[in-house]
Amino acid sequence: MKQTVTPIRPLSPRWRPQPIVVGALALACLVVGLLYVAVQVKALFSDHFQQQYATLVLEAVGRADNALNVASLLKRSAPSNGANATYQQALDELGARVTELDALIGSSPVPAPRLPQANATAKSLDELKQSLAATADYWHARRDAVSHDVRRRTLRVASVLAVLTVVVTGALFAALVVFARRHRRLAGLTHQFRHAAQHDAMTGLPNRQQLLARLDRIAAERAPGKCAVLYVDLDGFKQVNDTLGHAIGDEFLIALAQRFRQSLRPGDMVARMGGDEFAALVSGFGNDTELTGIAARLMNCVGETDTQMGLGFVRASVGIATYPDRVADHRLLVAAADGAMYEVKRHGKNGYAFAVSPIPPA
Repeated sequence: MKQTVTPIRPLSPRWRPQPIVVGALALACLVVGLLYVAVQVKALFSDHFQQQYATLVLEAVGRADNALNVASLLKRSAPSNGANATYQQALDELGARVTELDALIGSSPVPAPRLPQANATAKSLDELKQSLAATADYWHARRDAVSHDVRRRTLRVASVLAVLTVVVTGALFAALVVFARRHRRLAGLTHQFRHAAQHDAMTGLPNRQQLLARLDRIAAERAPGKCAVLYVDLDGFKQVNDTLGHAIGDEFLIALAQRFRQSLRPGDMVARMGGDEFAALVSGFGNDTELTGIAARLMNCVGETDTQMGLGFVRASVGIATYPDRVADHRLLVAAADGAMYEVKRHGKNGYAFAVSPIPPA
């Protein structure tokens, strides 16, 4: 029986939210939340006004109830002491308080039941007392309901504000994280571009531009010391490319660059000037003998690399120029070393020579 092989699906790349999407979502949440808060705050102002109005009505009910108590007391005492005029004044005061209360209830921002009895007369005092008690109970219940609604809305507003704070803080933190990542990435790319602009792509050595910049910095020092450029050109390297191919030639150059790095002191620099030409920038040397020793080490590097790869015909010519004793202008130092190297080639190759006083090839 044939077995059915289920093809393996490639894993889809993990989706990462883009900063614009995160910012748009956070802004939408913020706008919706603020609109909700605005609606709730408006309702809170309305509830607060209703609370204050209920308090005013209850105060008016209290004044009317006080006037009703006075009138009831005078009604019981009027037949015995003849205080009819005082009793009538109490009724008038009660009527004014009841009228004031009824008008206040009629002006309520929310419809409310009016007083069943709006006229204060001696026959209706008991009925009026019941009406005032019912009115007081209604407005007490209304004020309590509005207070409960105020507490509930306040809790909602506080909760929404807390959520909005978390959303805005999270969005800002996410934006900072994205910015930090991109900044790190751009810094890494900038470093790579700078490194690529100042180094040879194949060997990894500094290029001509970096060597000249280093030479300018040495010459610009307040008390510049001596420095020298040793210009190295490979003899017979063209034959490697022509007979063995450019791949072997590239391998030779990479191995040679590694040996050049190891042969020089930590503070010195070796650069690839182009093709099969190299240059070493050294400073802090004592005399010409030390420079000839460095030139000999560079030539030995070429010979050792040639022997290791089994070629048998690649050697080196080295030109040496020193600043400021032999070459007064540091900008001409590389050209002077290059000229000395060509003098070596004209006298048989595989040797070294100084820019002013050539030394016969070894």
